[in-house]
Amino acid sequence: MNPVGLAGAGFCYQAMTDADAIKVGLPFLILQFCCNFAVMSKGKLQKFAEMETFRNVFQYPFSVISEIPFDMKGGWRTKYFHNDNPIVLELGCGKGEYTVGLARVYPDINFIGVDIKGARIYTGARQALEEGLENVAFLRTSIEIIDRFFSEDEVQEIWLTFSDPQMKNVHKRLTSTFFMNRYRRFLVDEGIVHLKTDSNFLFTYTTCMVNANHLPVLYRTEDLYGNVLGRDETVDDQMDQKTHEILGIHTYYENQWIERGLNIRYMKFRLPRNGELVEPDVEIELDDYRSYKRPKRSGLLTSR
Repeated sequence: MNPVGLAGAGFCYQAMTDADAIKVGLPFLILQFCCNFAVMSKGKLQKFAEMETFRNVFQYPFSVISEIPFDMKGGWRTKYFHNDNPIVLELGCGKGEYTVGLARVYPDINFIGVDIKGARIYTGARQALEEGLENVAFLRTSIEIIDRFFSEDEVQEIWLTFSDPQMKNVHKRLTSTFFMNRYRRFLVDEGIVHLKTDSNFLFTYTTCMVNANHLPVLYRTEDLYGNVLGRDETVDDQMDQKTHEILGIHTYYENQWIERGLNIRYMKFRLPRNGELVEPDVEIELDDYRSYKRPKRSGLLTSR
């Protein structure tokens, strides 16, 4: 018989047999859930409290930015980085592995990781401080309001690394025209957008969006590490040295996907400031999984 235990802050541990657990029933399961939740919540609260002391983290969720204007908008270089180097954003940065990795490789470029999950940002922010990386910052906010934090021409490039494909809601999809129009408000004219993903759905959608709006594609591959070129690629689309160096940075989950045999897809394209953007009218087969170790949420097969 396997022992069933309850352990956590403020609770005494008492081993139980399977039979004992069955006798206790639902109340025990509820107590166990509450205990685990309390432990996780305590850990998150500790991280949030510690992040308040991090000089490289700016926390402005919607509830805050709606009351307190972000006074560093347009002044990231002068007020924080204290240099005139280019600024690159990673939107939906998660734990900040890519943001920190890029900052190590390119000390003459400023990198800002953006995510709404503070417990995730904590990892990269702390690592950057420990390594003394002065060209890194993290912004905790919703990407839907990202244009409230940057002024016109303040950002040179945007990275979207393993973003949620948002298969049922185009307005939440980070490569939709909804977001492209927001990026235009602070990205330099002809600024570069990078997409790195394991999602065939997101990659296909983005390809259709780029083609529908005639956006200049600088590089595109459907199998990054297998070096398989997409159908629309030519010899002129070969990977340059800078892109090769950048794509050598792998996140933890990216390695998991590679081990599963999933293709990693990548493209980079320019985003002109002028011209009306149109949404592609296309039906796309849904991914048969949602993310690592998580099944897809519905039984639908396509985006319609």
